[in-house]
Amino acid sequence: MDPPAPKKRGRKPKPKDDRKDEQGNKMKEAKKSQPPTVDETYTQWKSLVPVLYDWLANHNLVWPSLSCRWGPQLDVATYKNRQRLYLSEQTDGSVPNTLVIANCEVVKPRVAAAEHISQFNEEARSPFVKKYKTIIHPGEVNRIRELPQNANIVATHTDSPDVLIWDVEAQPNRHAVLGAANSRPDLILTGHQDNAEFALAMNPAEPYVLSGGKDKSVVLWSIQDHITTSATDPSTAKSSSSGASIIKQDGNDKAADAPTVGPRGIYNGHDDTVEDVTFCPSSAQEFCSVGDDSCLIFWDARTGSTPVIKVQKAHNADLHCVDWNPHDGNLILTGSADNSVHMFDRRNLTSNGVGSPICKFEGHKAAVLCVQWSPHKSSVFGSSAEDGLLNIWDYDKVGKQSESASKSPSSPAGLFFQHTGHRDKVVDFHWNASDPWTIVSVSDDCETTGGGGTLQVSFNFFCKQFLLSECTGDEGIGDIIAPLLWGKNWD
Repeated sequence: MDPPAPKKRGRKPKPKDDRKDEQGNKMKEAKKSQPPTVDETYTQWKSLVPVLYDWLANHNLVWPSLSCRWGPQLDVATYKNRQRLYLSEQTDGSVPNTLVIANCEVVKPRVAAAEHISQFNEEARSPFVKKYKTIIHPGEVNRIRELPQNANIVATHTDSPDVLIWDVEAQPNRHAVLGAANSRPDLILTGHQDNAEFALAMNPAEPYVLSGGKDKSVVLWSIQDHITTSATDPSTAKSSSSGASIIKQDGNDKAADAPTVGPRGIYNGHDDTVEDVTFCPSSAQEFCSVGDDSCLIFWDARTGSTPVIKVQKAHNADLHCVDWNPHDGNLILTGSADNSVHMFDRRNLTSNGVGSPICKFEGHKAAVLCVQWSPHKSSVFGSSAEDGLLNIWDYDKVGKQSESASKSPSSPAGLFFQHTGHRDKVVDFHWNASDPWTIVSVSDDCETTGGGGTLQVSFNFFCKQFLLSECTGDEGIGDIIAPLLWGKNWD
């Protein structure tokens, strides 16, 4: 009998087909470890639209809009409501920049058929959003804010020191064609010594306007001053560094005869550009501001023009946005270029600026551009960022352990909904005070949509159900969409 052949050292070679399967599995695992692309995330989101939303409208814009705001509700019907919507058109110069007044049909809950919600064309206009009026704006519209006492009155910021006030119902409808004259503002607020491009707020209690700019100052006006001696007759107005400057720079002074109003106060305390301002919801005299100096500053017009509290290094980068809780006057949100949102309690701050945020929310991967508290629930707020995400947070969830949270350990604390329907930076959003859990948002995804960006109006069914589940103890709904919310790949 021949002796057995000696055993060869090393692993036994696998069959050829097994090696292919192993290589394919490794490639699949490597793909899983990589974050999903923008298109993959969007495709996943769109497939779950009927689950996440009770209703959604996707509107492809002709030109990008840097701001969006809800106006007054016009009609209340059985199945839908009609409401004003304010947005803008930032053009390339071939046609004038415009302030757009649109009518939006907001479908009521449990009306839209689930099979139709996600059947929209990304490159088409929505039938729910229709342009009502166009105002030819002197310069691009960077920010729009409506007057709470009369939502037909709006203020706009452009690349200018001035704030422009418009009565949108009284303004004539214009055709935006090359060479058309600018529309005439109803009022021009002067006081800044350099461009004031973004920081703008209206007071909920009084017709006061607040602004911040590159001159590092915060300026306060009262719209009512246009009927007092504070208003300036344009025929006798002296030239200044600010008044009506944006109108004349276009070689068109048709709007230069608009009345101008000087400030009630100018407040200096920032060391760099003021990026955002907001009023205390219960006071026309108290407000706060944030800027590129990383500071959060509290002001009180009754105590003079110096800061009441100055929080140094509120973030480790430029601050872009701020909002004051309308339900709890002690809570303030800030958003920053460090990708985070901080929540401050002004009771924990002192006059020398000592204090730290009581909570940090870290769910964005790029600079935060906008924060806003929900008008309907005191602990809920939204944030949008350059990563294309619109996050909905509830600070009551921070620190609370639940079965659903333990199944998603990577979920940021406090985050319970993530709107991923935009494919580029979400530059602005606004909660609808007339329709709970309805939000309008705009993004600058011009290249992916084949247009001028995207406007979306959504009724967030999941947000409402999530909060209701806490009352009923049913947490199962969170497990349905957790893979999408926390950015995981699907098999």
